Amino acid sequence: MKKLISLAIFILVQNNGYAINIQQAYQIPNIAESAEAYYAPDSIHIIAQVQDETAQEPGPGKAGGALTYIFTDQGTDIFRVNDHGQDACSFFFPDMSKIVWTSTRDNMDMPLGNWSDDSDYPQGSELYISNLDGSNIKRLTNNEYYEAEVSVSPDGEWIVFGRQIQGNMDLWKMRSDGSEEQQITFTEDLQEGAPFYLPDSKTILYRAWRNSEKNIHPTPMTVFTIHHDGTHRTQRTFDDDMNWAPYPAPDGKHYVFVRIVEGFNWEIFLGDLSGGEPTRLTYNPSFDGFPALSPDGTKLIFSRSTGERFMAGLYTFVMDVSSLNLGPENYQGIPDYSP
Repeated sequence: MKKLISLAIFILVQNNGYAINIQQAYQIPNIAESAEAYYAPDSIHIIAQVQDETAQEPGPGKAGGALTYIFTDQGTDIFRVNDHGQDACSFFFPDMSKIVWTSTRDNMDMPLGNWSDDSDYPQGSELYISNLDGSNIKRLTNNEYYEAEVSVSPDGEWIVFGRQIQGNMDLWKMRSDGSEEQQITFTEDLQEGAPFYLPDSKTILYRAWRNSEKNIHPTPMTVFTIHHDGTHRTQRTFDDDMNWAPYPAPDGKHYVFVRIVEGFNWEIFLGDLSGGEPTRLTYNPSFDGFPALSPDGTKLIFSRSTGERFMAGLYTFVMDVSSLNLGPENYQGIPDYSP
């Protein structure tokens, strides 16, 4: 059993004129290496990709080897959803009766690919829904495309996801039962991904990079919002930074995301959809990434590297961010961008 690691972090920062005191972060105990963790509607349970020896081995230097697990943020009530293939992004439905998840379980004879390389994404990854315990599995997609980066609208009506066809990545949506599949974005240079619905169940937050800028390191990424009918695309960041992995706050105004600071240090920031300078939330010499917020707005969950190499020893951490006032009680609609 892993020892609970509690990091006393006392940081007083200034965000748009008010002080924020971020006090404590801890590693969730009893959980193996893990990433891309998201809270359930109860703001207690979590779904994540956890390294599992029964998963398909991705091969040297490739990301993978994980299966979908559910557990609490105290490291209890742990169970595995799927038992074969390789899994990726997953998400709870708002009533906590079902989950949606990504897996290669039915295409284990296809090339394994690399979840971290868009030129080699696993083309056998499909989307599934099931009960929380992994029973009553229903496959939603059936093709030889990469499909992942999946989440569910707050009203439970829609699933949004990324699909790569012939090397081009776009956003798609479908009904919660897999019907009415519709493409949202139609771009060649922009590669969209990591979509998440905002509280109105209509607006989607996502990031995109340009194929024409992939030779730049780190690759510039831009945060956008768009209505799920493909209209009202709005650019939210206007710099050359790598604005990666944005996740919306339940207040409908803020989002957490990752930037690289001095020394190639990946840190988590708080952004405002209406504009302004972001606020840095983590101060750690190793990789911090894959941030998400609890539905009540009081907790930040993220992956932190505890190994000596870049992104080595990734474990899931929780930080108390209740002082940021990001909860749904502060929702007043989705703001326009106003620099």
